[in-house]
Amino acid sequence: MTMSGAADHGRQAIVDTLERNGVQYLVIGAAAAEALGWSGRSEDIDIVPETSRTNLDRLAKALNELDAKLIGDPAYPGGLPVPGGFDARLLATKQVWNLMTAHGQLDITSHPSGTRGYDDLIVRALRRPIPGTTTAVSVASAQDIIASKTAAGRAKDIAVLPALRQELRPWLE
Repeated sequence: MTMSGAADHGRQAIVDTLERNGVQYLVIGAAAAEALGWSGRSEDIDIVPETSRTNLDRLAKALNELDAKLIGDPAYPGGLPVPGGFDARLLATKQVWNLMTAHGQLDITSHPSGTRGYDDLIVRALRRPIPGTTTAVSVASAQDIIASKTAAGRAKDIAVLPALRQELRPWLE
């Protein structure tokens, strides 16, 4: 995916599908940080959905339209199809879904590290397009991005924290 400011048809297709289906969600992680001016690059989109049954139904419909497959098993490098497709009941069974869609990687988490989930994050979210798209979506605040990456404690998150704090400083004041 190109993040040079040009349209990214994969990212745009994912966002368009979520929006067309009326999914309530916000973008968190590196894509949200990019939307706020971080110079790093992400190859995926991380979202936090509102977790009502109605919204999970909408999300399931969008995931099925995107031909989303489970990733993580090296035996299935292109992803593993979900037999019968996604539905709200299935989505509610896990906090984290790592998926490959027909348009790129989409990761879903109901409770990112250091947060209480959608209701906690949406309060401080901003409406902005993520790089590669033209559609304004809700993105996590700089404070929430940094808090989540700090709480996750993964080496890859800790490595980017100094740059995030520096480059997102205008959003932190």
